[in-house]
Amino acid sequence: MRLNKYIAHYSTYSRREADKAVQDGYVRVNGEIETNPATQVQEGVDIVYISGKQVSPQEKYTVIVYNKPKGELVTKNDPKGRRTIYDSLSKEFKHFIPVGRLDFASEGLLLLTDASHVATALMESDLERIYKIKIKGMVTPDMEDAMLNGIYLDDASAGAHSHSKITSMDIKPFIGYKIQKNQPNYSILKVALKEGKNRELRRFFAHFGAEVADLKRVSFAEIELNNLPTGKTRYLTRSEYSALYKFLKEEKKRAREKKRKEEKE
Repeated sequence: MRLNKYIAHYSTYSRREADKAVQDGYVRVNGEIETNPATQVQEGVDIVYISGKQVSPQEKYTVIVYNKPKGELVTKNDPKGRRTIYDSLSKEFKHFIPVGRLDFASEGLLLLTDASHVATALMESDLERIYKIKIKGMVTPDMEDAMLNGIYLDDASAGAHSHSKITSMDIKPFIGYKIQKNQPNYSILKVALKEGKNRELRRFFAHFGAEVADLKRVSFAEIELNNLPTGKTRYLTRSEYSALYKFLKEEKKRAREKKRKEEKE
């Protein structure tokens, strides 16, 4: 965005007033005086001051929690005519972007937002995701070792969708896990991951010959599913928005530091 447009958009200055302030030397970009109104600035990365006062984008975005039921696809349209989350969501959320995916047979917490940069930041983050899983068979020592230390799957086709183009997968160590029931017929456990790759948990357990019978995401960072009924939505609470705002602010800071480092090299 052009500097003069940025100032006019996020302050009380008109475009003409912004031009004059820049040309008269009252504007600093990343600490340096900038006298060219056409200079490009990046929202959320570059820091702009005018007459000693910071000009900041006033972000407005909405994030909702949806308790996705089994049997819905996280997509806008399905060529096979299967049900999607947008068949269940109310009209006001039809344009919202899902934060990642839960496959057709999985359920639980799915975040959606009307801001693409928020969706991207959350999807690409290493924020904790917690899942409750039921597998057929027992949790073995080999599984526990892989959960603790990670594992590289040369052949990650087991547990994958039949049309998946992913043939191998590097699964990082889990943040943590807790075995709640361990029996020969089925076992139940909670696991915490830093990322959510394509059918990662189904591929992981399938590698050890264990089929995932049920998979439910119960939390994403500070946001928990709690008692939200299946198929229902809710807005984030004030504390959840506060935690999200803090996370996005830190992400912007990291992006600025990365940009400065790249400029010095």
